[in-house]
Amino acid sequence: MNLETADWIVIAIYLAISFVIGLWAAKKRTDNIDDFFIAGRSLPWWLLGTSIAATWFATDAPLAITALVRSKGIYGNWLWWYLGMGIMMMVFFYAKQWRRAEIVTDAEYIELRYSGNSAAILRGFSAAFYGIFKNCIMLGWVMLAMLKFSQVMLGWSAEFALVVTTVFALIHTLSSGMWGVVVLDMLHFTAGVVSTIILAILILFRVGGPTGLSEQIMARTDAPEGVLDMLPNMAHISPIEFAGFLCLIGVLWLGQAQGDGYITQRLFSAKNEKHAVKASLWFAVAGIVILTWPWIIVGLGSIVILPISEATPALIADPELAYPMMIVEVLPTGLKGLLVAAFMAAFMSTVDTHLCWGGSYVVNDIYKRFIRPDATPKHYVFVSRISIIGILLLSALAAWQMDSIAGAWIYIIEIMSGIAIIGMLRWYWWRINAWSEIATMITALLLVNGHLFLKLFHNIGLISESSLIQSTALYHEDYALIRATVVLIVCTIVSLVVTLLTKPVEQEKLIQYYKKLKPNGWWKPIAIHAPEVIPDATTSKNWMGFFSGVLFLNSILFAVGHLVLGRYLWAFSLFAIGALSAWMTLRYVEESNTTL
Repeated sequence: MNLETADWIVIAIYLAISFVIGLWAAKKRTDNIDDFFIAGRSLPWWLLGTSIAATWFATDAPLAITALVRSKGIYGNWLWWYLGMGIMMMVFFYAKQWRRAEIVTDAEYIELRYSGNSAAILRGFSAAFYGIFKNCIMLGWVMLAMLKFSQVMLGWSAEFALVVTTVFALIHTLSSGMWGVVVLDMLHFTAGVVSTIILAILILFRVGGPTGLSEQIMARTDAPEGVLDMLPNMAHISPIEFAGFLCLIGVLWLGQAQGDGYITQRLFSAKNEKHAVKASLWFAVAGIVILTWPWIIVGLGSIVILPISEATPALIADPELAYPMMIVEVLPTGLKGLLVAAFMAAFMSTVDTHLCWGGSYVVNDIYKRFIRPDATPKHYVFVSRISIIGILLLSALAAWQMDSIAGAWIYIIEIMSGIAIIGMLRWYWWRINAWSEIATMITALLLVNGHLFLKLFHNIGLISESSLIQSTALYHEDYALIRATVVLIVCTIVSLVVTLLTKPVEQEKLIQYYKKLKPNGWWKPIAIHAPEVIPDATTSKNWMGFFSGVLFLNSILFAVGHLVLGRYLWAFSLFAIGALSAWMTLRYVEESNTTL
């Protein structure tokens, strides 16, 4: 055990505070699923944006990022940073549309946009896919991280630590729903950011400040080539890695443009459209900039304090253990307990978010839609709690089947890449129908899991051993991002072909949708039937806001990075650019939402 009595006291106090806040939040009314899952659409932007960022700060992220830095260098964080472009597009193009839809889940949007049996099938399948399959994989890697963290930090067995924190998260999720989740997320985010920044500062002091950190890392022969590069350098990485980077910043970021399921659930909970937009913008800053660099500093510091060439066998086998090992090595008693408590809190905030999100799909889009459409509100809340427990158990099972957090991240990137373009087009082109999305999802699943079908074909004698080896080589992890791009292109082509070969959505349904959401884009055949609707005229401002937002986010991101590495002139210059682009971004946020 690496904790002293004082550390356990800090942990106990923190958990007690969380429990009291959870009890207070439980007093909020949860008489129906709108109250339970989206807090009655009453939450302010600062609380929602912080809650989304708190969900990102799970135990998986610091561990995976530290491992990326030790194995690839700073540039490896583009597996995370690339999402910034997608989030900025969500800020200016999709956040207000999601809130305007007034729905409980993004699966419910399907029957708002489409009609007929195909829409019902797609809604049910999407709810099962996102709410159960994808959700359990994501929760599984969060649980895996908690297991690894517990192996190093806690005297309990990993399984016992997992049970304690999961049960705690489950209790306040079941009792208070979304309101309790976001209130506790505020506490967890604050504690997590403060404690990880303290750890990063102590590491910098130990290695001689930013300049000392850079010099000591550059002096080490066991560090990855180009370890301090924030952009990939062809001199230090393979052509395949560089191609993967181009795929991330070229097209794969589109998969985040609409927002993920738990992100959109937060937007549904906003007071109004303007709060949804501002919540998205604050999440971009908090998630991409504020959270990232303290974790990267730990990864860089670990190369000096826990040298790669002198690492223990356990750390060599699993570099994701470096983060908890650095906590043990650097933090004094008391602060160590605070960071452990913050990690447990981060784990709980992610678990309760995903449980609430997954439960909303199961109840709203499967149970209420197809099984019991006429039950009482209290009955649906009861079923919501049962579904949350079921999702938790399935997620624990998924965790036992994983060994790499980053590997699970990449698998989800591949799956989601297939639906990126069509998912965006459905907002802007009236011709997209439910079959377009069904074709996309089926194609993506077949392509991403193609190696399983190849093995099946080999087992039944349809392909030879040599053909199996050659074919499955394309499914090596080195090709994952390139493969995800191919999946995106193929799925988009298949979906467009299916769109043109199938009937459009019924005109009356499209007119209802157009009147409610007032979408831009290619809606002229529908708009002529609703002349009273004035479309949103802020498209040009939205594009200007998007570009200035991307410049702002990346300028600040790299400014902090250069500051950490002791490159002060670069840091000052980028901070100046970031300040100017931040002003422009906020101006466009206001101008593009003047009618809200």
